[in-house]
Amino acid sequence: MSGLDTLRERIATDEAIIGIYGLGYVGLPLALRFAEVGLKVIGFDIDPVKVDKLNNGQSYIERLTPDLIQTAVHQGFEATTDFARSREADALIICVPTPLDTHRQPDLSFITSTLEAMLPHLRSGQLMSLESTTWPGTTEEVLLPRVQEQGLKVGEDFALVFSPEREDPGNPHFSTRDIPKVIGGITPTCLELGKALYEKAITRMVPVSSTRAAEMTKLLENIHRSVNIGLVNEMKIVADKMGIDIHEVIDAAATKPFGFVPYKPGPGLGGHCIPIDPFYLTWKAKEYGINTRFIELAGEINHYMPHWVVQKIADALNDQGKAIKGSRILILGLAYKKNIDDTRESPAVEILDLLQAKGAEVAYSDPHVPVFPRKRHYHFDLQSVPLNAETLASYDCAVLATDHDRFDYELLQRHARLIVDTRGRLPRNTRIVSA
Repeated sequence: MSGLDTLRERIATDEAIIGIYGLGYVGLPLALRFAEVGLKVIGFDIDPVKVDKLNNGQSYIERLTPDLIQTAVHQGFEATTDFARSREADALIICVPTPLDTHRQPDLSFITSTLEAMLPHLRSGQLMSLESTTWPGTTEEVLLPRVQEQGLKVGEDFALVFSPEREDPGNPHFSTRDIPKVIGGITPTCLELGKALYEKAITRMVPVSSTRAAEMTKLLENIHRSVNIGLVNEMKIVADKMGIDIHEVIDAAATKPFGFVPYKPGPGLGGHCIPIDPFYLTWKAKEYGINTRFIELAGEINHYMPHWVVQKIADALNDQGKAIKGSRILILGLAYKKNIDDTRESPAVEILDLLQAKGAEVAYSDPHVPVFPRKRHYHFDLQSVPLNAETLASYDCAVLATDHDRFDYELLQRHARLIVDTRGRLPRNTRIVSA
């Protein structure tokens, strides 16, 4: 029996061991889901603190409660920093970040370093799946050659697929199980085995013709959102200059029963996908002599929004005879969207940084983010301040950057001296300024 025949049998009989590489907002929910359906899961991460917490039944992601972790551990889930254990796994699923470097170029270092740690331990009869969002061709051009260098024949004794993550933190209507899973394989056999594996945990599979098609699918999904958010953010700036409430306009336009999809403006783009993914395509497109001007323009508009918000804060303070320098400014909401604890690429963090650079005394309040998290480019020694009447009255300006439902908006309106609202959550008056 060949290696892939053995893999096929182990998947069919629920004996396959799943290795998840990267135990963050994508990898950990997937690991818990595979454990939930009764498969043995080994979670790999380079952070020993995360590993220790998980093995002790603790969580570091708000929506994944300790009860969920403890249940998974009881079902056989374990976390490790020992990549030599890759040999134990039948499926190797890579869920690591794919950020941009300082020049907005794709940074695949997390993928390549994970691969280098895995490669000495690969064997016949394994399936490797990349879930990290990346440019079309990554699976073929980066993963495939490295696997082949180990003497493994993809499609014959080793399977290789790309299946992009589609997590939506904070969405109560869709879980890992319910979100349809796009997948493409290097060969038809790879695709068949990848589908068979993921079908154990996910309700609906969406096979496509190649790994490149699967990679492009993920980029299209996020570029679609980036472009439309860029459009509505630009419309917000125009409407503001004209004295028009853009939120009223959007609500009115949304009554059209066809041909219009409402997008909400905000202080900029956040999360690990939408602010970053479009640049993976623009970078790769240049290899084909194509300049993706439309996509890049939307990215420029969205990147500008935190700066626009800061200017609105400056104008609002100026109307009260104050400057940003020396003012006490409270950012309400550090997460990139409402009701979650994820601060990756959050525009609120950039606003905080821009205000501090201009001499403001900054603080934040976020019920989901008690301590400012460790980041690659931002360093703040801050903790969330309590949101009460005394706190609000002590700041010259409160900036609603993320409209969490747990904020007391009546309290905010009663006691804040000045509010700059970037989310259209509050009614306008002399103390509440739209941004």
